[in-house]
Amino acid sequence: MNTPLRRWLRFWLIALLFLVACRQSEPTSDKPDHVDGATAVADSTAYLDPSIPIAARVDDLLARMTLAEKIGQMTLAEKNSVLPADIRNRAIGAVLSGGGGAPRINQPAEWLKMVNGYQDYALATRLAIPLLYGIDAVHGHNNVVGAVLFPHNIGLGAAANVELMAEIGRITAVETTATGIYWNYAPAVSVPQDIRWGRTYEGYSENTDLVTALSRAYLIGLQGDDLTAVDSLIATPKHYVADGATGWGTSTTENYRIDQGDAQIDEATLRALHLPPYLAAIEAGARSIMVSYSSWNGVKMHGHDYLINDVLKGELGFTGFVVSDWKAIDQIDRNYYNAVVIAINAGIDMNMVPSAYGMFIDALTMAVENGDVPLERIDDAVRRILTVKFELGLFERPFTDDSRLDLIGSDAHRELARQAVRESLVLLQHDGATLPISPETPVIFVAGEAANDIGIQSGGWSIQWQGRTGNITPGTTILDAINNSVSAGTQVNFNRFGNFERINAADGSPLMADVGIVVVGERPYAEGVGDRADLSLAEADIAAIERTRERSGKLIVIVISGRPLIITDILPLADAVIAAWLPGTEGQGVADVLFGDYEFSGTLPYTWPRRMAQLPFDFANLPASGCDAPLYSFGYGLKTSDATAVPPVCP
Repeated sequence: MNTPLRRWLRFWLIALLFLVACRQSEPTSDKPDHVDGATAVADSTAYLDPSIPIAARVDDLLARMTLAEKIGQMTLAEKNSVLPADIRNRAIGAVLSGGGGAPRINQPAEWLKMVNGYQDYALATRLAIPLLYGIDAVHGHNNVVGAVLFPHNIGLGAAANVELMAEIGRITAVETTATGIYWNYAPAVSVPQDIRWGRTYEGYSENTDLVTALSRAYLIGLQGDDLTAVDSLIATPKHYVADGATGWGTSTTENYRIDQGDAQIDEATLRALHLPPYLAAIEAGARSIMVSYSSWNGVKMHGHDYLINDVLKGELGFTGFVVSDWKAIDQIDRNYYNAVVIAINAGIDMNMVPSAYGMFIDALTMAVENGDVPLERIDDAVRRILTVKFELGLFERPFTDDSRLDLIGSDAHRELARQAVRESLVLLQHDGATLPISPETPVIFVAGEAANDIGIQSGGWSIQWQGRTGNITPGTTILDAINNSVSAGTQVNFNRFGNFERINAADGSPLMADVGIVVVGERPYAEGVGDRADLSLAEADIAAIERTRERSGKLIVIVISGRPLIITDILPLADAVIAAWLPGTEGQGVADVLFGDYEFSGTLPYTWPRRMAQLPFDFANLPASGCDAPLYSFGYGLKTSDATAVPPVCP
């Protein structure tokens, strides 16, 4: 062969090899097609065979994984921060939507498209391990416009209906899985002991037994009888443990006062008051548990080897995976590497590192290489995560179709939420004659900003993390519900400030309402943003009550709030007072009881203070009567026909 020909052949051989190498190092496209990675895995691979036991599938898959792939499975990134290609390139195992983490167009179909899109990238990895997508669906699928929003947990604690809780769990799972999401960061099993805490409404009650019963029923409803069912998902009891015991002023988070603080209690109290809901959840089949930001006697829970490894995984026998809260491992130590080492060795399996996932992956990789985190600890964490993914059937059903999207916000689901609202209402005060309101009542005045605002009615964790006021999602306001319930001849006038001075009767005299209804309470908030040193009613609410009282024969005050508020001073002005909590989208449930279609049945899940100086309560030494006693005790609640005197004025 002559020299020029040999040079020509060598040139094209080198060029061909270069092109092949480049082709192998590039993604097939910016957005891979479905199951590209799965088709690249040999059909004989044992972990892809659903006929063999899950433990064997996990063993087979784990043996094939590199360290990078294992650490990727331990990484939980947030959808607004993660680069989709990193899901493929770094084998990231899970993605979440934080509060308000919606697609650009917040509609169910767009949610499904988004989640399936992330799954595309996961299945394009070498081993095609499906992605687990998570969300805080804490009172329905509450991030999605059009989903039904149930009452927050505090209202469901007032309803105290175990069967209802299970059905709410089932409906929440139906709506959440319809958008392709199979991991719910709920239920909160907190047992709040200080209602100044901004997360009080996430707790069913101050009473451990009630929290345990309701959260267990809800978890069973979410997970169903078969985790592989298309409408079942994994629940996540949270926040482990004693997050409801933190002391006022102990939070180290800026602008927070009690949230993420320190639970300064002994172990006997922790075990008696705060641990039982977790034991019940594990016995009911919990497969994921989220750890609390808070500390126990100065030690951050995310670094608590004893409580996570010894108690949760050892003593309680939890075999699922433990997940951290949002950036929570950052709080363990100022040195990030040390924080990662402490958290992983303490038993954190899945790490919610929403934006700094790359830094987490690099730090944990270095920790394993340095011997600071044993490979056995990594394998244990990944084994737990993979086991749950297999239990969910994600390897056989990684994608969700759009056949169930029309179930989201359906009439049947809204009817269940309406029932929950009815059962959550607590009648605190009544003169025995004001309720029920007759639908034929000639004139009704309605006041208060909260009377006509779905956002206020729904509270925090509604479409956005902190929630917001206004028309945030379809639903029925309390004002809508009143208008829906009265006769054609009833005149309903609404003024949020209670300014009815310019409304006159036919003869020109000032029009008097037969019944005035004022809806007062709290604007939306979530977590530590809602920590409040003073739970008094706003001056504007008090003014609306006073103005409406002047123009009404009977006055009903409805309190919309995420906790008991200080209402002592307005009690003499009202003929009836109702705690409606945060009822969600179905305000018609309030009118159902106001107008007598249903009886009041709710009872207080929290002790109601007479004044701020009583907080936090010393529950072991509460006076039963007198000015130092609570305004209303735990379990208190009137029936419609009951009458009670206004509590005496105390200095």
